[in-house]
Amino acid sequence: MQPMRSVFVCSVVALCASLGAAQVAVTTYHNDNYRSGVNTQETELTPGNVSPQHFGRLATFPVQGQVYAQPLYVPQLNIGGSSHNVVLVATEHDQVYAFDVNSGGQLWQTNFLKTLSPLTAITPISSNDVGCQDISPEIGITGTPVVDTTTNTMYLVTNTKEYNAETQTTTFYQTLHVLDIRTGAERVLPHVVTATARGNGSGSVGGVLTFDPLIEGQRPGMLLESGQVFVGWASHCDLGTYHGWLMAFSQTTLAPSGVFVDTPNGYEGGFWASGSGPAADSSGSIYVPTGNGDFTGSSGGTDFGDSVLRLTWSGLTESLTVSDYFTPWDEQTLDQGDGDVASGGVLLLPDQPGLPYPYLLVQAGKEGTIDLINRDDMGHWHAGNDSQIVQTLPYVIGALLGAPAFWNDTAYFGGSSDYLKAFAFDPHRQLLSTSPTSRSAEQFNYPGPTPSISSNGVNNGIVWIIESDNLNNGYAVLRAYLAQNLAVELYNSEQDSGRDRAGTAVKFVVPTIADGHVFVGAQNQVAMYGLLP
Repeated sequence: MQPMRSVFVCSVVALCASLGAAQVAVTTYHNDNYRSGVNTQETELTPGNVSPQHFGRLATFPVQGQVYAQPLYVPQLNIGGSSHNVVLVATEHDQVYAFDVNSGGQLWQTNFLKTLSPLTAITPISSNDVGCQDISPEIGITGTPVVDTTTNTMYLVTNTKEYNAETQTTTFYQTLHVLDIRTGAERVLPHVVTATARGNGSGSVGGVLTFDPLIEGQRPGMLLESGQVFVGWASHCDLGTYHGWLMAFSQTTLAPSGVFVDTPNGYEGGFWASGSGPAADSSGSIYVPTGNGDFTGSSGGTDFGDSVLRLTWSGLTESLTVSDYFTPWDEQTLDQGDGDVASGGVLLLPDQPGLPYPYLLVQAGKEGTIDLINRDDMGHWHAGNDSQIVQTLPYVIGALLGAPAFWNDTAYFGGSSDYLKAFAFDPHRQLLSTSPTSRSAEQFNYPGPTPSISSNGVNNGIVWIIESDNLNNGYAVLRAYLAQNLAVELYNSEQDSGRDRAGTAVKFVVPTIADGHVFVGAQNQVAMYGLLP
């Protein structure tokens, strides 16, 4: 296939390149394993130059399929003996692309679809196959891939089906791939995901649960930790006998190295977090929120619906086990009312050794309650209230369908049918402000935005969001706010729509900010923004 041409709008290409040496890589969902959503090494974009006069769309990179996965960025990548600043894009059409952000050229494209014979073809799973229009019309690569820059390797999961017209049979697959990001070529033999787990829950046969590649939706971003690739699954539209599955695979061989099901004797409990990935701390513990589902943990059971789990992976036993958890006191009400804890992703706050709670995490879900939890003692379940955790702020934001971000002792949330809000964190009292310290002038409908932040250390903080609620004739809108005061909007892509308009919006998308550029995923394209020449 011939590379598609990028639409590059700079009159002099060199002027679009970063003036300083590219140094920042964004290799995972929301920048790091704490899921902070922050790039603190942005030296070009400042509140003074992010304005319609100085900042705008520089390029549009065309792709096949919708871009739900967050674009990733690798600077100074050696390809063919020369250095390239590269944005990596995965799509629902089971394609992965690499573009040179300075020239606008496509470097490579990997296509996971093929025609095997005149009667047999491999295509993406369709929304009709799963009976759900949440992601439509096709479901290919949804969860954000992860990149290991030490080996120039990308890990991702494809959803495909193989249809044989002669026998009129369809077989569904989810496959873990490892690509060389310099060429797009497979590094090792792809691994078709299969798994079983003990349990008597929904869909169990003879005390065994079997992973179903059609029912399970691979929505969360992927995680690299302890030499393993961790991949999570939930469902499509809560359909079928699904559970929350989390699996570990060896980074080098893709050999399975651990399987965990969060409702083995119950039902549901999916890992989805609107695309946010599992988090991992400096000790290697893994933190995941779970969705609606059975909960028996408080009575000694092993079902953990609507909870936040700390998991431990063991290389000796190749297993994932629950080492601690928090479950809201009203879990039963949440479960009955579709109030998923796991609609929002986990945020780990920076470690604070020497303080009473050196290791904290923040979680919010559909209920709009923000919970501040001690990672060393997560509190389990407590009847009547959540007084066992560090802090709970009931109903202070709209339903969170994304992830918070954290910068300069401030947590940022973009709830559905709510404003973009900032809550100050007191590092001495180790508490969040009980009300927002600032908020945007604009209110955002479903699903609400996921913020990302750029700064130069503790200076020049900018909060970036993609508005994707389809109010603007279906187009996504890139917005930038002053981090210290969200009431100050610095820029949005509709202020000069003829020059800057983004593509048609998709849900739960996250902007990527690196080396003076901002990348916005949409339908069939990624737009790149930066300082105008």
